[in-house]
Amino acid sequence: MKIAFYKYQGTGNDFILIDNRTSEFNQLTRKELELLCNRKFGIGADGLMLLNAHQDFDFEMKYYNSDGNESSMCGNGGRCIVKFANDLGITKKSYRFIAIDGIHVAEIDEKAWVKLGMKEVSGIGYFNEYPVLDTGSPHVVVMTENLEAIDVKTAGSNIRYNDFFMPKGINVNFVKRIADDEIFVRTYERGVEDETLSCGTGVTAAALSFREHNLGLNQIKISTPGGALQVIFEKTDEQNFKNIFLYGPAEMVFKGEILI
Repeated sequence: MKIAFYKYQGTGNDFILIDNRTSEFNQLTRKELELLCNRKFGIGADGLMLLNAHQDFDFEMKYYNSDGNESSMCGNGGRCIVKFANDLGITKKSYRFIAIDGIHVAEIDEKAWVKLGMKEVSGIGYFNEYPVLDTGSPHVVVMTENLEAIDVKTAGSNIRYNDFFMPKGINVNFVKRIADDEIFVRTYERGVEDETLSCGTGVTAAALSFREHNLGLNQIKISTPGGALQVIFEKTDEQNFKNIFLYGPAEMVFKGEILI
């Protein structure tokens, strides 16, 4: 089977994008998806997305981790698939699409940055003293002053596979305060089982749980190893957040065909 694919990245979080509006690729197996994402034997990516047709929305986002398993929501992936839809000719002032965690809205600004609406968050739990919250994917947030020196793969894996989070596991974000409105985030992603250069739902979780912000409108600047993002949200109380947006760049890297 020959597949036409597009490679996109959002702050270093990279994805394979496939136009599946004809449903031609619905039967891709887990092993085939894993092979496509393999950096040695395939195209190479943190994940793969199918852009599907949907009668009620501009499109449907179907996301798979690099291990070939369907995953929960991916924020950077959501931004990239909106840019992909635009590049395919699905041109909208405001996009409305469906993903595994529900309905999302998005806009592309004059800089070609994508502002993606995220799910509302109600409730923050705790693992030891670390905040745990679901921003479309489950995340634990670990504040640290020694972020640059942390072995994210080892430290993240130890938390991800902790019995407390099994059997599904969790994503782990290590966060350093830069200023009242700025943080630096490094993320271990389950399904990738390694550090990624950026994680959209992860930086969202980090921003919401960052204790420096106030009730009302907040805008947090995020530094990641892959680049800069912003998270904009309204905090209604210590446990509830609405009007959450993930804002940042998304761009095509290359396109091609692969035979599997």
